[in-house]
Amino acid sequence: MTVRIGIDGLKIPESAKRGPGGTLAHARELGLEGVFFRSVLGLSPTLDPVELRTVRARADDMGMYLETGLGKVNPFAIPEAPELRAVGDGDTLLGFRRMMEACAAIDCRELWASTAMVKPMFAGRLAWDRFRTDVTWEEQLVAIERFLGRLAPYARDLGVHINLETHEEITSFELVRLVEAVGPDVIGIVYDTANALHRVEHPVWTARRVAPYVRQTHIKDAHVAHGEDGLYYQLRPCGTGVVDFTQVIPIITGANPRVNLTLETYESYEDRPRNPEKWLLEIYDEEFLRAHPDLTTAEFAAYLKTVRDYEQRIAAGELPDLDTYARAPFGYAEAVRYIKDSAAHIREICAAGSTNRAQPHEN
Repeated sequence: MTVRIGIDGLKIPESAKRGPGGTLAHARELGLEGVFFRSVLGLSPTLDPVELRTVRARADDMGMYLETGLGKVNPFAIPEAPELRAVGDGDTLLGFRRMMEACAAIDCRELWASTAMVKPMFAGRLAWDRFRTDVTWEEQLVAIERFLGRLAPYARDLGVHINLETHEEITSFELVRLVEAVGPDVIGIVYDTANALHRVEHPVWTARRVAPYVRQTHIKDAHVAHGEDGLYYQLRPCGTGVVDFTQVIPIITGANPRVNLTLETYESYEDRPRNPEKWLLEIYDEEFLRAHPDLTTAEFAAYLKTVRDYEQRIAAGELPDLDTYARAPFGYAEAVRYIKDSAAHIREICAAGSTNRAQPHEN
């Protein structure tokens, strides 16, 4: 088995300036083997067949994998992404149909989607659409399932999968139920290795739940440690956060040996000027916990042990704390180092797995 390691086209530095073709070339220069552009509209805002074929040919010529996707499939979130309706000339279903047809035409058949938006400008739980006050999360899940049911015939006709990300607002339990309700022949999962931490899910436990349905990935790591009012989440290079990739990667590749491992890294402040991000997880708040009815005491305990073990590494000086890391500059050079360090960590794990599989078993 040869696992290919690539990069999220939204997060690689200078992607907006370089465009899709230039981003593919840049990824190759950095030693990566593919690019995952989340939306086909990022390859061509008008779904121009010539533009799409040009990107496909560029990827093929360089021996790179090319993955892409659709967008939000939550009818309560779609209005916040007006391009999804605009591409259908006002008809949202037609817009999705056109995007799916365009993807199939360039043989991109694993299509990313997510279930809601994230608002990092809001503190605590209100950053996630799970905690909207105008519509309940249960109502949103019903609407998502119905919308996916309407997209399912298109997916079957075109031979594509709509893959739902383990995004920040949804639990892996809910994703699995959506896949099984609509049908795993057309719905899959994009396993983001760190997002489920927002939902108080242990990365290894999450991997085991979603593995049978994983068709795309976002590989990333995160700091999770105690602070005022709860835990604080902050992205870190792979191998320097709480995710144990020595366990997670074999689970995912064991279930789907052909899956690509796409790094999702931290955007440079040059590409997206902003204050350093940190997310408050209100894990000791009753309202927060009530919103996770599938969470078991056993998994909660395992999650907190992982946090405690990570805090011990920080206390020992092995890793920087949240504020120290946030104060460090993060421009182009730092973003590239983040990518290279993450890729090296994942390659090392994949190589060790290949070596272990190649060893003869003793009788």
